[in-house]
Amino acid sequence: MNDLLLVNARILTEDGMIEKGYIYIKDGKIAETGLVSSLPQHQAEIIELPEESTVVPGFMDVHIHGAGGADTMDGTTEALTTMASILPEEGTTSFLATTITQDQKAITKALENAGDYIRHHNNPGKAEVLGLHLEGPFINESRKGAQPAQHIITPDIELFVKMQEASGNNIRLVTLAPEKENGFELIAYLAENGVIASVGHSDATYAQMDEAVKAGATHVTHLFNGMRGMHHRDPGVAGAALLFDELKIEMIADGIHVVPEMLDLSIRAKGTDGVILITDSMRAKCLKNGSYDLGGQEVRVADGKALLADGTLAGSILKMKDSLKNMMEFTGISLEEAVKLASENPARQLKVFDRKGSIASGKDADLVVLDHNHEVAMSFCRGVASYTR
Repeated sequence: MNDLLLVNARILTEDGMIEKGYIYIKDGKIAETGLVSSLPQHQAEIIELPEESTVVPGFMDVHIHGAGGADTMDGTTEALTTMASILPEEGTTSFLATTITQDQKAITKALENAGDYIRHHNNPGKAEVLGLHLEGPFINESRKGAQPAQHIITPDIELFVKMQEASGNNIRLVTLAPEKENGFELIAYLAENGVIASVGHSDATYAQMDEAVKAGATHVTHLFNGMRGMHHRDPGVAGAALLFDELKIEMIADGIHVVPEMLDLSIRAKGTDGVILITDSMRAKCLKNGSYDLGGQEVRVADGKALLADGTLAGSILKMKDSLKNMMEFTGISLEEAVKLASENPARQLKVFDRKGSIASGKDADLVVLDHNHEVAMSFCRGVASYTR
């Protein structure tokens, strides 16, 4: 692992933007940042960046099923390696490998595989798998979206414990429907054991959401999608998500899953502290239009949409870099604010902000170089160049 010096670009640090700055990377960590004009002597490989480029912290995708033809549910080292290798092209330097509602055998295989990958294959130079997001099977059939109905089951603490053991204690976030039998109990168990309880694919009322928050829920899965919406006599899951400060909301900012006006409304309601950008992408991301598998179901991809045969949205083919640009266009937020939604907020939510999510001394050198159009020119994963356009 070479020591590196990135010089000349604008650098978005924890303390603000440095114009014509430098970043010194040593042993895969950010050792130092500052102005090029006061750069000390360092023995390092120098990478000169265009002055109009901006270095930002790497993006973190806490909800992603697949990319490049691979899916978490494939349950193979190769699948996660494919995802980890291709994601730096869109600026994603770490992620939660996300499962889907399936039979228990298939979920267990995916969990065991991800646990093994995290222990043995999580190498610098590729996006880091930070853990697992268990999306289902403890959800509500009436709000299943593209989750296969035949594998939906009642929330079950005992079963979750077995799943967590299978993963090597790597499940970090669970999407569930609190209104289902044992839902509040499972939320309380997750909260007590350091796992993020997220409300999603849920038909909960506002009163049930209040109870879920009291039990320890702190997250809402892809706001507005797969949930009881807002009504003037019942704010539902969506209204509660906007009203409860305890809840961070995930958003798929492709303009398809949620129209621009609702993205704008969400930012106005939650502020830039309360929103986390995700892709919820499936294996077709980075591939051509055509037919693909998602949880044993055929998905047709065309015109930027991924749909089941009945027209249900089935995940996305969104890239993180595009979600940032969309949020800036749709809501008027700045680049600095958009990066917060993609880097700092998920890092804080996963409790890894001590090592990721911003550019500061001592943190992992997970970095993205954006050009003047905010396109990804280079990515670094833990100090190793992972992508160069």
